Amino acid sequence: MKFICSQSDLNTNLSLVSRAVPSRPTHAVLGNVLFVADAKSGRVSLTAFDLNLGIHTSFSAEVTESGRLTLPAKRINDIVSRLPEGEITLTAEDDENEENLSAVLTYSAGRYQINGMSAAAFPDLPQVEDKEKIALPVCALSEGLKGALFAASTEEAKQILTGVHVVGSEDSLEFAATDGHRLAVVKTPLENETNSELEDFAATIPAKAFRELERMLAMCQATDFVSLHVDENQAIFELGDRRLTSRKLDGAYPPYEQLIPRQFSRTVAIERKRLISSLERVSVLADQTNNLVKFTVDNSQEQLTLSVESKELGSAKESMPAQIAGDDLEIAFNIKYLMDGLKAIPSTEIQMQLNEGNQPVIFTPLGGLKMTYLVMPVQIIR
Repeated sequence: MKFICSQSDLNTNLSLVSRAVPSRPTHAVLGNVLFVADAKSGRVSLTAFDLNLGIHTSFSAEVTESGRLTLPAKRINDIVSRLPEGEITLTAEDDENEENLSAVLTYSAGRYQINGMSAAAFPDLPQVEDKEKIALPVCALSEGLKGALFAASTEEAKQILTGVHVVGSEDSLEFAATDGHRLAVVKTPLENETNSELEDFAATIPAKAFRELERMLAMCQATDFVSLHVDENQAIFELGDRRLTSRKLDGAYPPYEQLIPRQFSRTVAIERKRLISSLERVSVLADQTNNLVKFTVDNSQEQLTLSVESKELGSAKESMPAQIAGDDLEIAFNIKYLMDGLKAIPSTEIQMQLNEGNQPVIFTPLGGLKMTYLVMPVQIIR
């Protein structure tokens, strides 16, 4: 194998695929990146796979000898990322029968020999056979993931909740994520496009895979499309020369629609950025144990007051104008859960809908994206 490419091309693509390399690989070869150089097409492809998540990409290069080899992801990344801009040459003996191989990387001022392993032991990425692809707009995927991904659980014991549940229809995609304390639901329209294949489509895909997809989407134009191939076990997203594969999560996703109240006795409309700024300031003096902030809804004064109190740190209080309908109320929240949702809502003003101090509260944008953020309040101990 021998190819010449730019440092920036190799560095960008290595950084992308290396995110699928496990930190503690169950097999040594999974800690490596698979390099495949093809002289006929003049392209080099890179693949990483942790047996659940796989990322594949390719780029143009001057390939004089075709070949396959795997190299340690961290080692090759550490070297390439530190090299200056310019041409890089990578050469390696192409012997599939040898378990331990090495590659030589050279640039204008240096030479590195890196020990690797044969490509023969590297597992193939999953394929989805005989399934019609679904074309999804990048903008719809990006909006849905931005509004829901943060709410997925990080506790592996609740594995189904570590994913984002996606439900399709002919003209929209719905994204839902919950960790049991909060729920984010986003519905993005598929404008000017109809996908009959999306009817009755539903899948729960690990948040880890979607985070990597989100990074890949950031490199695309908003008008681009992603091809989705899916079967009972796998989901494959294709974006030009890049491909992400992920296993789907087993089990039934909770019926989250039933958690969302349909009627409310109180509503509060408020400026989103002002609320976020106030929360950031008062949180400095919040109790580090429960991270709790109290909201006081005052209808007569048409204002919302935020307050925190800690025996060790002190106390803080801020008030701001709000449009309020309904009786006065005191209610408390975990500041982190509140902030995560408020930062994900893409609107200038938001509406808070609530009933009693121990019942779910809904935050929605006033105009724009159709998003619902449900957060459970925290009991106020008097």
